[in-house]
Amino acid sequence: MKNITKTVWILSVVSLFTDTASEMLYPIMPIYLKSIGFSIVLIGILEGVAEATAGLSKGYFGKLSDNSGKRVPFVQIGYALSAISKPMMAVFVYPLWIFFARTIDRFGKGIRTGARDAILSDEATPATKGKVFGFHRSMDTLGAVLGPALALLYLYYHPQDYKTLFYIAFIPGLLAVAASFYLKDKRETTAKKKTPTPFFSFLHYWKESPLGYRKLVIGLLAFTLFNSSDVFLLLKAKQAGLDDSMVIGVYIFYNLVYALFAFPIGAVADKIGLKKVYLIGLALFAGVYFGMAVNSNPIIFFGLFFLYGVYAAATEGISKAWISNLTDKQDTATAIGTYSGFQSICTMLASSLAGYIWFQFGAAATFVVTGTATLLVIAYFVGTIKTFPK
Repeated sequence: MKNITKTVWILSVVSLFTDTASEMLYPIMPIYLKSIGFSIVLIGILEGVAEATAGLSKGYFGKLSDNSGKRVPFVQIGYALSAISKPMMAVFVYPLWIFFARTIDRFGKGIRTGARDAILSDEATPATKGKVFGFHRSMDTLGAVLGPALALLYLYYHPQDYKTLFYIAFIPGLLAVAASFYLKDKRETTAKKKTPTPFFSFLHYWKESPLGYRKLVIGLLAFTLFNSSDVFLLLKAKQAGLDDSMVIGVYIFYNLVYALFAFPIGAVADKIGLKKVYLIGLALFAGVYFGMAVNSNPIIFFGLFFLYGVYAAATEGISKAWISNLTDKQDTATAIGTYSGFQSICTMLASSLAGYIWFQFGAAATFVVTGTATLLVIAYFVGTIKTFPK
């Protein structure tokens, strides 16, 4: 655990508790919303609005964090909003209230993302970024294992009692907020000149950012445009004959693999290079999607989800570590927030595109198109790789 500072530990524990709360509700959210009268279309609109809110706010609050020279208040407020949103969704079932509560949750994510990742970057050196971001991803994703497992356990004894789960999820959310109060801003973090920060001011960073950053983000976003929601992978597994429990089980298995591999893969990336590990991750992703297109054997799905977990471990934290190595320290939150914001928008578009291809041409076409597009993204990175530092 060398290079993992007290601050990194605290942030990782905060993320662990928060993800436990969020992922406890992830498998049952569509079922709960349908049970209180939401149609499939309304659920789609709800998630779209929530993700757009998170996406646009990530860049703004990242810029605001850099301008103010503060990190911790953004982290604390962001996690607090996500925590209180959980019981809010159970108190009232009116559509407008549900929209408000869900948006509050995503707004909290938007407030904290850039500042949190900037703290992680400040706690590392260029030679340890992979390890630090990888450790945080491991702890964060462990919550995605514990959350659904706790939800399954509760529903086993209390079938269809979805509302109570929203109150239970408030407990790890509160623990996350409590842990965040152990964070302290570094004294050497200085504010920039006090100037107004309009909501879309982070977009100006694109013009001011280093060329390497822009080339990297173009490649990352091109991949994101075809990297649709994991729901499509789970739907394919369901289509192949896995029952509901097995589908949730394979999702938990994927997150467990991700959690176990993120830290060691981050350490390897520090030794052989972030870009090499990221490209290996993309190659695994392409292989998984081509495999999904042709596979109908339920057993093989566990192998594909194992590789998918390794892919996630090799890309999620690595991409942010890579970005932070290409930008000035005082712009880290803006750089990561801007990328994360565009990433959220591209993810929405990717899921819409995948859904359209699935509806028009079938599941296999969806996975083949995504796998092929990923190979083209790999070719882009290989073609421009010389402009990127390690």
